Amino acid sequence: MTTRSRKQANHRLVRANADAELGCRDAWSMPVKAQLVSRIAELLAERRMPEAEAATVLGIPRPKLSMMLHGQLREVSLFKLMQCFTRLGYDVYITFRKRPNRSGAGRVSVSFE
Repeated sequence: MTTRSRKQANHRLVRANADAELGCRDAWSMPVKAQLVSRIAELLAERRMPEAEAATVLGIPRPKLSMMLHGQLREVSLFKLMQCFTRLGYDVYITFRKRPNRSGAGRVSVSFE
């Protein structure tokens, strides 16, 4: 990952966290979406895939992909992001775990292997 793409990924994550702090409707999902989009952007950059080709591979319109890659995540569902990973050749696993400490709400996190 290049320094520029790291800065862009960090910017998207900061923007998503700011949305969460401002109380946007789906604020809890914004940091998760930002992490997923950052990884998708990394994969596309590693493959040197032009945006038009990437849109075709991912099955989304090019303008929507462009918006997504520039941090506009409100109109992108978590399900659609998971589909992007499967179209890039990844398996997606969703795991639910009981919290060891039963007090408080659970958390949502993303990990890549």
